[in-house]
Amino acid sequence: MNISCKITRVCCTLVLGTLGAVVAGQAAAQNYPNKPIRVIVPVAPGGLPDILARILTAKLTETFKQALVVDNRGGGGGIQGTETALRAAADGYTMLMTSSSYATSAALGRLPYDPVADAAPIVLIGEAPLVIALHPSVPAKNIKELIALDKASPGRLNYGTGGGGGSTHLATELFNHMAGTRLTHVPYKGTGPGLNALLGGEIQLYATPIPSVISHLKTNRLRGIAVTTAKRSSVVPDIQAVAESVPGYEASGWSAVFGLKGLSREITARWNSDINRILQLPDVKERMTALGMDPAGGSPEHLRDFLKREIAKWQNVVKVANIKADG
Repeated sequence: MNISCKITRVCCTLVLGTLGAVVAGQAAAQNYPNKPIRVIVPVAPGGLPDILARILTAKLTETFKQALVVDNRGGGGGIQGTETALRAAADGYTMLMTSSSYATSAALGRLPYDPVADAAPIVLIGEAPLVIALHPSVPAKNIKELIALDKASPGRLNYGTGGGGGSTHLATELFNHMAGTRLTHVPYKGTGPGLNALLGGEIQLYATPIPSVISHLKTNRLRGIAVTTAKRSSVVPDIQAVAESVPGYEASGWSAVFGLKGLSREITARWNSDINRILQLPDVKERMTALGMDPAGGSPEHLRDFLKREIAKWQNVVKVANIKADG
């Protein structure tokens, strides 16, 4: 056999092998799913990501005709559960549903995984603004007045958080950076103690998820002056967005679904299509609104680009404000 024939045989083998792999992948996708699917949620039961995961998995169970089991893996700031998910087989039977801490953790330090390269983006589920709530004693009715008040006495206004390095901390430090304010950070051991301090007047403001303070806003025990999403939220449409006074500001909480690196295009497309459809169902929209979240959706590429922007934004805030995970 001459060299030309050998080369031809090798090329044919490679082509047939590639076609075989493609056909096998397509066949697997057509039969998918044929057993229960585990959805890892790297937080303890009861939180917003967990509740949202159970809403979606219930709908997907109906669609897939297979059980989707929520596997809560709390602890370690969500890093341990996320690593467990991203180290599983990329066959579509282990998926990850995570939140904005996925990006802030990446900004705060080294991780045992690459949040972009090791994950296959599926779809952005929704975005939830924080609402900047003030104690009634603060004589500011909007963001412009808050900025003016702080600049008149820099550092006098204190803001609370549930601990250093969390979403509230980074969101408020981003505001400090973009608005030129010097609001002073006062960390507490959890959101509950921080909100109690706000209600008691120990601190002057707190950026927190809407559901945690909505009752206090309605009874005027607290004053909501702005939401942190780029635009006003459908949940509280009468409250302005920070960006209306500080152009470009955005600091939303969010939830998203990821597969694992190497997940087939067919399975990725199916998850993306089905979740986009589910997000438009009236009962799902209603339940998400009750959780303070606006449904999102979109393509896997949109989620990948969104994640990269989020990580870069928070890396800059961490650097500028010298933020540490422990406060």
